[in-house]
Amino acid sequence: MVAHHELSMILMFSDVQEATQLLSNPNERVNCLDEYGMTPLMHAAYKGKADMCRLLLQHGADVNCNEHEYGYTALMFAGLSGNAEITEMILDAGAETDLVNSVGRTAAQMAAFVGQHDCVTVINNFFSRARLEYYTRPQGSEIEPKLPPKLAGPLHKIIMTTNLNPVKMVMLVKEDPLLVDVVALEKCYRVIDLLCEQCVKQQDMNEVLAMKMHYISCVLQKCLAFLQERDDNLDALLRSLLKGRDGDGFPQYQEKFIRDCIRKFPYCEATLLQQLVRSIAPVEIGNEPTAFSVLTQTLTGQMVLMDTEYCATCGEKGADKKCSFCKMVVYCGPTCQRLHWFTHKRQCKTPVPQRGNRQPKLRELSSSVDDNDVVNGTSSMLALCLGLSKCALQNSPSEDHSETSEASEDPPCAGKD
Repeated sequence: MVAHHELSMILMFSDVQEATQLLSNPNERVNCLDEYGMTPLMHAAYKGKADMCRLLLQHGADVNCNEHEYGYTALMFAGLSGNAEITEMILDAGAETDLVNSVGRTAAQMAAFVGQHDCVTVINNFFSRARLEYYTRPQGSEIEPKLPPKLAGPLHKIIMTTNLNPVKMVMLVKEDPLLVDVVALEKCYRVIDLLCEQCVKQQDMNEVLAMKMHYISCVLQKCLAFLQERDDNLDALLRSLLKGRDGDGFPQYQEKFIRDCIRKFPYCEATLLQQLVRSIAPVEIGNEPTAFSVLTQTLTGQMVLMDTEYCATCGEKGADKKCSFCKMVVYCGPTCQRLHWFTHKRQCKTPVPQRGNRQPKLRELSSSVDDNDVVNGTSSMLALCLGLSKCALQNSPSEDHSETSEASEDPPCAGKD
């Protein structure tokens, strides 16, 4: 049998196949400790080895072991590593989020301390699938469950999303054939409403989760309404949410929809609702902060980082494909670029040196990255991890947009700047 203190090192520096063979030995303990009280899972989580974490969890690794000399858990190490995938994996395995280390900090607080905001968001927005699967079984005198088992997976994916942009959420519905159905959407939003009520009426009221559930329910009901009126697989809804107003291209319908969702929250006495209303009500539509940014910060704890680009279509963080004509908007991929082109083309202004005879067309996104981009990106990430508050401001796009008279129906190529 391999010595316990050596097992962690073997697991860390071997490939998954070798580790699988090692763990198949019944004499090996998956939760063995090294001299610092760290388990193999803690090592793998801290080093960001997702495949190794998955293997260890399959072999029964204890996610809540806190024998570490300073009381750290595997979830804390995952948060410190900045790996959101591993963080979610450990949460799915039953990790407790309220355990504290020797200095009294939870996993979310430790991740926030080192600037790993994605992991903080994953931890704060985690929702156990087991709570949802409760509704996939008949309860009491029910003949059928409230939620068909086949819908649990797609619905849980929507609940777990940390991107609350309604366009992104509608896209999640649209991409799953099981959800693009009137009956399925009705069952889903009714279950979400029950979860919202449960969050409010439980002994330890969770207003944040209740508001998120209510918001998801509103999005699902909007999808349901559009499917009942139009047989276009939600394309009309996406266009409505993305359509920008004349002049500055601000998506008024989207802003009004989010405000309406907040206004319809059924528990008027909730402190969170009053906080949201005070933050949003005085703001004129089109000005900052938007309802989306206020809601996101309130429900997920995410701050809008000045050195981070967000997709102009779905709001996904880290978008790096710029419109090749105006260089003013960024996308996370060609799908979002195509969706947004119908409204962006009215504000898209091609820089003079690029005009010539070029016609806007869609082609594969460029994957080339300039060395300066790599250096700048690394410096930005370093600053984030060190918890620096000063962020590099990006050049803001000009407010003076010209209307294109004969814009092409196809978007221009989007590529990394």
